[in-house]
Amino acid sequence: MVLELKLRKVGNSVGVVLPKEALARLNSGEGDTVVLTDSPDGSFRLASDQADFGRQMKVAEGIIGRYRNALRELAK
Repeated sequence: MVLELKLRKVGNSVGVVLPKEALARLNSGEGDTVVLTDSPDGSFRLASDQADFGRQMKVAEGIIGRYRNALRELAK
């Protein structure tokens, strides 16, 4: 699915309005929290917020930091 979204001014910020098709795929609605994460290819990924997601990301970042050299060697 490819959706073209328009950026809109909201107060002093800029927001994106998600169409109902995108909200259905995210299983989210008004007032819900979504997370925007970096992808290795430089793009972003938008996902519905899951209760443990933030904690899991902090743990993963800690592991990546500790084992950076080993992970780099394994990736070769």
